[in-house]
Amino acid sequence: MIKFVDLNAQYDSIKHEINNAINEVLESTTFILGQQLTNFEKEFAGFCNAKYCSGLNTGTSALHLALLAKGIGKGDEVITTPNTFFATCEAISYTGAIPQFVDIDKETYNMDIEKLEKSITSKTKAIIPVHLYGQPADMKEIMEIAERHNLIVIEDACQAHGAEHHKKRVPIADIGCFSFYPAKNLGAYGEGGAVVTNDKEIDNIIRAYRDHGQIKRHVHKFIGYNYRFDEIQAAILRVKLRHLNKWIELRRKNTKIYNELLEDCDAVIPVEKEYNKHVYHLYVIRVKQRQKLIEHLNSKGVQTAIHYPTPIHLQEAYSFLGYKKGSFPIAEQYVDGILSLPMYPELKQEEIVFVVKSVKEFLK
Repeated sequence: MIKFVDLNAQYDSIKHEINNAINEVLESTTFILGQQLTNFEKEFAGFCNAKYCSGLNTGTSALHLALLAKGIGKGDEVITTPNTFFATCEAISYTGAIPQFVDIDKETYNMDIEKLEKSITSKTKAIIPVHLYGQPADMKEIMEIAERHNLIVIEDACQAHGAEHHKKRVPIADIGCFSFYPAKNLGAYGEGGAVVTNDKEIDNIIRAYRDHGQIKRHVHKFIGYNYRFDEIQAAILRVKLRHLNKWIELRRKNTKIYNELLEDCDAVIPVEKEYNKHVYHLYVIRVKQRQKLIEHLNSKGVQTAIHYPTPIHLQEAYSFLGYKKGSFPIAEQYVDGILSLPMYPELKQEEIVFVVKSVKEFLK
């Protein structure tokens, strides 16, 4: 069996470091908002070449609080992409704002910049570009558009730890949101998230919001949330952060093998823009007869996944927005063919060769 993601392989490679870190937390008996989190926040901010990081319980919470900290609320419109995980839009809705969508780029599957400016209305207050699968959206163009229209930019970097745009690590804007869901490139052994920013005031607001609105113990400046991040997860992420650069390079090496082996068959392989460094949280191809290919690969012992089978504008939860089939034709066309193949740093070359051989058997 070739797993889609093999978390056991990663754990086995750093088991002693992880176990020692967890034991250190257990012996300290400090389990929430302690020194491990403080240290991780400093280290992850440094990794992102940013000044501040606020650890939170999920990436969804990170997006939610980032929007609140930037003043987004009821009646505002926030532009994002329909080709993303549901949480991107969910966080917008938490604030009372309304998500609006822009179709996707044909090569990267990120937000189509040419269609972005045309989607801005008098109610638009912010843009959330999603760095899908680990490749940054075209932030240079997005920032220029945002500046022309006086709009806030909050990056959904939940799949893009360590990704680069014009040789700068994300976030490119003043604020970016990350998830540490276990399968992410930097994954906890539970839930976790963070907001990274260069704005001290934003960092302070998010720190208060995550802890019931407290600016100090029992002093509540506003009604907040219980979005606190626990010490065991922070300790685990501190260990894994030390290995992340190596793991990114292994993902890129595995992608190169995939691309070379798949270039002569009837599958659309990922495109990395020349100004980006893609970190390949997912390796996504596009094929015809996807379901039959999935069944063929299953019969060969190869696990796959689909990210994401239904664009958000066609989800029942957002039917009130009034979008119909055909509203965003590229996103709708592509979701019928996208397929995520196994991708993780410990994936062996011979396993990739077997996956590709199995794909080619079907496509021929």
